Amino acid sequence: MDLTKITSPSFLKNMTNKELESLSREIRSFLIEKCSITGGHIGPNLGVVELTIALHKAFNSPKDKFLWDVGHQAYVHKILTGRADQFDTLRQYKGLSGFPKRLESEHDEWETGHSSTSLSAAMGMAIARDIKKESNYVVPIIGDGALTGGMALEALNHIGHEKKNMIVILNDNEMSIAPNVGALHSILGRLRTAKEYSKAKEELEVLMKKIPVLGGKVASTAERVKDSLKYLVVSGVFFEEMGFKYLGPIDGHDFEALEKTLEYAKKVKGPVIVHVITKKGKGYKPAEEDTVGTWHGTGPYKMETGDFVKAKAKGPGWSNLISDSVRKLMENEERIVAITPAMPVGSKMEGIQRDFPNRFFDVGIAEQHATTMAAGIATQGMKPYLAIYSTFLQRAYDQVLHDIARPNLNVVIGIDRSGLVGADGETHQGVFDISFLRHLPNMVLMMPKDENEGQHMVKTAFEYNDGPIALRYPRGNGLGVVMDEEMKTIPIGSWEVLKEGQDACILTFGTTIPMAMEASSELAEQGIDVKIVNARFIKPLDENMLHELLAKKMPILTIEEAILQGGFGSAVLEFASDNQYVDVMIDRMGIPDLFIEQGNVDQLLEEIHLTKEDAIARIEQLVKSNKVIGSKLV
Repeated sequence: MDLTKITSPSFLKNMTNKELESLSREIRSFLIEKCSITGGHIGPNLGVVELTIALHKAFNSPKDKFLWDVGHQAYVHKILTGRADQFDTLRQYKGLSGFPKRLESEHDEWETGHSSTSLSAAMGMAIARDIKKESNYVVPIIGDGALTGGMALEALNHIGHEKKNMIVILNDNEMSIAPNVGALHSILGRLRTAKEYSKAKEELEVLMKKIPVLGGKVASTAERVKDSLKYLVVSGVFFEEMGFKYLGPIDGHDFEALEKTLEYAKKVKGPVIVHVITKKGKGYKPAEEDTVGTWHGTGPYKMETGDFVKAKAKGPGWSNLISDSVRKLMENEERIVAITPAMPVGSKMEGIQRDFPNRFFDVGIAEQHATTMAAGIATQGMKPYLAIYSTFLQRAYDQVLHDIARPNLNVVIGIDRSGLVGADGETHQGVFDISFLRHLPNMVLMMPKDENEGQHMVKTAFEYNDGPIALRYPRGNGLGVVMDEEMKTIPIGSWEVLKEGQDACILTFGTTIPMAMEASSELAEQGIDVKIVNARFIKPLDENMLHELLAKKMPILTIEEAILQGGFGSAVLEFASDNQYVDVMIDRMGIPDLFIEQGNVDQLLEEIHLTKEDAIARIEQLVKSNKVIGSKLV
């Protein structure tokens, strides 16, 4: 079958199970081939091929609403809804998003990227449906990892209370990005092995049908027997106690079982949980054998062998560098405790987990809990280190404000993936953390220019004892600089002059420093002498240096790979205004007031005018305007 010719999932309605199995094989081959070129979330999608086909056969999208939690498992859905012909552009600039996207298709009812949101959104859609007196199914598909998120549990509680008609598909592959943790994971483990209950219940129901109706007493007794059986075999019966009808567990790769269960679920009044067991990476040996999450999401790979295709890096990976620096400090400092919300692989914390299992905690997909837990640890004189992606730290904003910054606790936050991340697109670009952390009292925020300064900032963070401190670092690899053998501390709030100059000054930090240095070199050829400052502390600012620059009336250009509103450049403008430096030229470069979609980072920087050429043009204009103002003052 030519998958690129599919325009609607309606063709599935009359297909036999044998034909569906053949289609599954074709889709797997298609995904393995396409993702080997573009990269992507290959593991999760290979695991839901049969499940997605069965859902589209049983329901009628877009009338019936599918909500893919997290969304990284929606590739099969995209194929079946007419987007296979765009897969060469998957996660590419101006191409097909790696997540559900409402603008892409009427079949993408809910946009995702962060986990544990589907159930709340589904409840909202069910409420709207009932108020409008419409008739359709609302079908959220959530993984066992995402189900540990607090928001998902809040939604389960409310859905079970309201008894809204809803069919929740629990896609249980025993892994999210990393092996799942927690008591709920243990409950699901017991359910996976509780086939005796399902079998016994079916036999009891058959027996009951043979008993003549003798009135309500027999019926109520039978229900009590079924309930007793439930509690005997399945400890807790978590979902049914939450108000859901529980169906399963069923084999998520068996079309007959899927069809039978989904048809039954459609007839149930009230909320239903369909517990489906799938195998992540099914059909591709390297992904099937993955036990740590390497094949959850990948870059390009060699399809025949599964070997990853990686460009040669100049320096170490940033996540590796920062985590390894923390690990080295943990060898001599027993107060350091490391925490991650389900990202031990992504944040490269396996070394810490291996060497210090009693001081390493993976709390699962629970960013808010991780943050407040770190605060609790800090109250006891310990030094917690919370490694968290910038995009996921957004989810714990109130906890950072209320539980860490307000009581001024010594928590070290490692903000991984700060700045543009590229292919994962707008849900994952780490461009908002400066703006939502800079205005918090007591917070220190810093970013290194290279990996050597990065290790020194790790040391600085753990030596700091006056409140919370956050270290931003980007995705990707360092510059390949020479590393000092010993880590050392950097004075808080101190900036570093990288190049002297008299005509203008660029204040920048992190990933934009090389670009600023290149711009300065080219400007020097035009006779424009530009000073470059590594403004490594975003908060507090180096006020002494700023006073010196502003007193000289030197034009200033700030550059940041972060949102401009409330960012570093805003801080410089505020300082100038507060100190009445009203006649100094200050310009800012950064991320405009937009959500930045997927694409190669260089392409994205060019699109938003955050390049060397743009910096040169801005400096030229600043110097020109400053000369005009100077001549008028004379």
